[in-house]
Amino acid sequence: MLVPFAFAVAAALAAADPLAKRAAIDDCLSAAKVPVDTPDSDEWKTDANPFNQRLPYTPVAIAVPTTAEHIQAAVSCAAQVGVKVNPKAGGHSYASFGLGGEDGHLVVELDRMDNVTLDSTTQIATVQPGARLGHVATVLYEQGKRAFSHGTCPGVGVAGHSLHGGFGFSSHLHGLALDWIAGVTVVLANATVVNASETENPDLFWALRGAGSNFGIVASFQFKTFAAPSLVTTFQVDLPWKNASSIASGWAKLQDWVKTDMPKELNMRILGNSYQTQLQGLYYGNSSALQSAMQPILSKLGAKLSDTEESDWMDAFAHYAYSPTIDITGPYNAAETFYSKSLVTSALPSSVLQNVSNYWVEKARSNSRAWYIIIDMFGGANSAVTNVPANATSFAFRDPNYLFLYEFYDRVYFGSYPSNGFSFLDDWVNIFTSGLNTTQWGMYINYADPAMSRAQAEEVYYRQNLPRLKQLKKQLDPTQLFDYPQAIDPTTA
Repeated sequence: MLVPFAFAVAAALAAADPLAKRAAIDDCLSAAKVPVDTPDSDEWKTDANPFNQRLPYTPVAIAVPTTAEHIQAAVSCAAQVGVKVNPKAGGHSYASFGLGGEDGHLVVELDRMDNVTLDSTTQIATVQPGARLGHVATVLYEQGKRAFSHGTCPGVGVAGHSLHGGFGFSSHLHGLALDWIAGVTVVLANATVVNASETENPDLFWALRGAGSNFGIVASFQFKTFAAPSLVTTFQVDLPWKNASSIASGWAKLQDWVKTDMPKELNMRILGNSYQTQLQGLYYGNSSALQSAMQPILSKLGAKLSDTEESDWMDAFAHYAYSPTIDITGPYNAAETFYSKSLVTSALPSSVLQNVSNYWVEKARSNSRAWYIIIDMFGGANSAVTNVPANATSFAFRDPNYLFLYEFYDRVYFGSYPSNGFSFLDDWVNIFTSGLNTTQWGMYINYADPAMSRAQAEEVYYRQNLPRLKQLKKQLDPTQLFDYPQAIDPTTA
């Protein structure tokens, strides 16, 4: 029997080391009949394996629910034992936030909950939180040739993707994935289950659509859908951007066109790496209409269309999936070793354009690692993303002046990421931001950068919506049960 002093020391050690609470959380989950992974089992190794191999963390336990009641019980156990809890759906968090972003969290592995059903009358899709984008797209197309706007990677989980934005090759025409959420069933920090929609718990619904990981675990989504087009055209354009001057000049022409003239049916991005720079895209229409839509900007850029291919909706999805399998379900162990950063910016002043173009040529093209930059045509006058009212959701970047969404990605195929590699992307991003004020840029949590502090991350992810989000966090999760190193801090509300 522990004497009071020894008991106090043991309690302090348990508080300092969340992994010391493993026996208590295991007992609680067992008593509640919540399915779990057994430590050191193949299932545990798969579910605890991070997408970003640079950031492995050890959970205190891994719950594997198959029902909303299982999720509810897991959240209740975490609160009782005093450990943080995080949902993990696709497991593609760049910062391993699905694993807690640090050791000792309860992971709620959702990928066994992946059912997708379409109501043929309302055309509303009910989607479980562990469904992956390729599975959602496949089932909606098979059940009714329906779709909603989302990203291109088939293994990415629908939950994290859509709760924090969800940009893809239909977003310029149809908006973000979160814009298609009609309602959710969510488990809150007090382990209650509630519904949220425009008319039911509307404040929670607002917060979930942009900052969802901070407020609960979604047990079920209801998505609006649109009729999948019968004909779309994929394409690419090789850009003649050989030196810094041609990059800056071409980028300036492109951003002027995106701001006012880019047709809504056109969805497009720049893909740059050490050996090429291209426009890639998807057009809602045939190749002849695409040529007409693109000709004004092609003439200005001195470029031409290539590799145009007319197809149906699912073939177009597969074109940009870069995966031999589209309908991905259940445990899935894609993994890379990388560092990544993001930006969302308005049009870039000429001085910034020249500086970032200089870096592109002088530093990026000499980097022998497998880096790339993706610059999505995000906003502008005709974009569905930025034509949503600014207060409709907690997603911060709705002003049409936001033109570009960037993903900076630097990876190695073998071994560890080099300790001197981080400055490559850090310096490039700093060149962008040093020439802009805070109303002209932010960052996108779906490409989370764990190098930032909590205070930095809150500000750049949520901008003007942060004060309201802090108040709601204080109301709905005052003990910060749903927490990770960049989660919203209610104590500073």
